[in-house]
Amino acid sequence: MYIERMAIEGFRNFMMLETGFDKGINVITGGNAQGKTNLLEAIYFLSCARSFRVRGDKDLINFDCNFARIEADVSALRRDTNIEVRMHRERRRQIFFNGVRQASAAEMPERLGVVLFSPDDLEIIRGGPAARRRFMDQAISQLRPKYANALSEYGRIYEHKTRILRDWREKPSLLETLDDFSLRMAKISSELIYYRSSWCERLDEEASAMHAEISGVNEKLKLSYKTVSTVDDPRGMKPSELFPLILRHQESHRQAEIDSGLCLTGAHKDDIEVEIGGNSAKTFASQGQVRTAALSMKLAEREISSTDRGDTPVLLLDDVLSELDERRQDFVLNRIGGGQVFITCCEDKSCMQRMGDRLFYMKNGEITCNL
Repeated sequence: MYIERMAIEGFRNFMMLETGFDKGINVITGGNAQGKTNLLEAIYFLSCARSFRVRGDKDLINFDCNFARIEADVSALRRDTNIEVRMHRERRRQIFFNGVRQASAAEMPERLGVVLFSPDDLEIIRGGPAARRRFMDQAISQLRPKYANALSEYGRIYEHKTRILRDWREKPSLLETLDDFSLRMAKISSELIYYRSSWCERLDEEASAMHAEISGVNEKLKLSYKTVSTVDDPRGMKPSELFPLILRHQESHRQAEIDSGLCLTGAHKDDIEVEIGGNSAKTFASQGQVRTAALSMKLAEREISSTDRGDTPVLLLDDVLSELDERRQDFVLNRIGGGQVFITCCEDKSCMQRMGDRLFYMKNGEITCNL
């Protein structure tokens, strides 16, 4: 899977940019605030119609424009697709495949799969459970449309139940619907936990091996999926087997939820426990260990995606080499081959000479040197 050509108009600091890319490693270099990360953001947007930096489309449109457009020719194992996204300040975005408008962004991950590593992904290790759930949700949603649909439905039910718990004192009749929403939440939780458990088991296997190679020391990375306390070990369990266990947990927390006004049980509480050398990575890992662990998990995500798709997703690496020693940098550069890669790099000539099939120099939103 690779991007052959890309055109950007009115997006971030790009007024007009059009270029082709190599099927291998593309190095994007230049000074700070010149557009390197913006380019990766545009590629990411073509895969899922959202940014990894901001929420709304309006924040992506250049200050001097009312319109932005990202368009690319993408080649995948089974098809070639021209993907185009148009964003407007005053109306909804439009998505096109080969000139045909799409009703939603649901099929975008199938046309262009990406795996992103950015400095914000260090929160997967040192942040709270929400960062790790987001990592799981984004990765699994690209591979399993049913999971993405279930996640969206869970979000709607969670909002309804939260409003009931928050407002029932002013309108006591709301409590009559509480059990129905809890039942529906338990059912969808069982589906989400089924997918998450299976994916995390594979992630642990791949990331542990990756981490051992990158670190080169006797520091074992261990990932463990954690869900509600009534489910001791969800591995191998079907949603029908998980459902009564999750329902039991909800029933035991019913009064506590009513008293606190909070939704205390369900898949929105799940987490991935990350350990390095038997110790909590969040608590004890050094900055270098945090970066190595997060990168190992991202490269493992790529391996899982490649296996499931039968095609390697595009890898986006933003500032991946900083704070890694030269040996670990060399390993990363040797390990990321086998598919299309976009990697941002500072203007360090020794760094640039060690990597890449094609070098792009970015300045003021323009590619001024394309080698």
